[in-house]
Amino acid sequence: MPFDQLELANPYWLWMLPLPLIIYWFIPAYRTRQSAIKVPFFDVLVKALDEEPSEGASQLSASLWQKAFLVVSWCLLIFALTKPTILGEPQTRESLGRDVMVVVDLSGSMAEQDFVSKQSSDLGAVKKISRLEATKEVLADFVKTRKGDRLGLILFGDAAFVQTPFTADQSVWLELLNQTDVAMAGQSTHLGDAIGLAIKVFEQSSEDKASAEENAKPREKVAIVLTDGNDTGSYVEPIDAAKVAAAKDVRIHMIAMGDPRTVGEQALDMNIINRVAKESGGKAFQAINRDELEQAYDEIGELEPQLYESTTYRPKQSIHQYPAMLIVAMYLFAFGFATIRRHFSSSSKKAGEKHV
Repeated sequence: MPFDQLELANPYWLWMLPLPLIIYWFIPAYRTRQSAIKVPFFDVLVKALDEEPSEGASQLSASLWQKAFLVVSWCLLIFALTKPTILGEPQTRESLGRDVMVVVDLSGSMAEQDFVSKQSSDLGAVKKISRLEATKEVLADFVKTRKGDRLGLILFGDAAFVQTPFTADQSVWLELLNQTDVAMAGQSTHLGDAIGLAIKVFEQSSEDKASAEENAKPREKVAIVLTDGNDTGSYVEPIDAAKVAAAKDVRIHMIAMGDPRTVGEQALDMNIINRVAKESGGKAFQAINRDELEQAYDEIGELEPQLYESTTYRPKQSIHQYPAMLIVAMYLFAFGFATIRRHFSSSSKKAGEKHV
């Protein structure tokens, strides 16, 4: 185990390591009193033996292996008290910023080829593409700037439906966007119903997150609605849907795509679009070409900056119990060994006495 993965939670216990030496040097050892024999010629005996007289007590002395055993036990005990912990592999915790619901109009007018492809600037020749294709190209660049956000996708025409629920996987979101086609949701433009569905998805997502995380911080809720026509027969009026969105803390940014001079079902009612954005606290944009469409999404990116946070940490696992377990195992082994040794010594002594 590398030492850079080991950490001591209570290193101040290391100051206790020299305590046994201090006690040994400054505190007298315990002495056991024993019986002594009185002799009248003590001085003569001492001179004959050439020994210095000592007090009437004996001091127990430990053997070498016992001293080593005590030193190791004390070191393990201090090590356990420092609460050693092992650092695991670095883990990354990501905090998602906001939920962004992209609402795209798939009415028949989105097939109009009045936009220029991004490839035109590279090839030098002007290549006309449909409004939907231009939207896909711009959204592909926009998504790259939304790191940490959860993205959802709602498509609408005669009706609105969820193409992609909220997900942090941008590649999956883009793949499902690229699978869309004009009129797959019908020829009309039910703008109000699409906004209402977006609000419902936001509410369901908030409830699911609250049930999963009791103390979860609520995410900001943003809807980006792209349309190239006026509302045609929604059950919910766009203005009313915008008021509900404001009450539910959902900001709506509106992008009106196409020529505002068109008439009929494809006409753009900028008054409605501006009011929807204003009522919900968002902003309205008008894009009659690709540059303006890109500029609209860039400005939305500035209005809704990233809230993504990434923190790296290393999980800790305490191993203080292992030194304590080792001390217990050592003492059990030592006492067991001493007991067996004493038993065999006693048996040998008795056998010797019987033989004599």
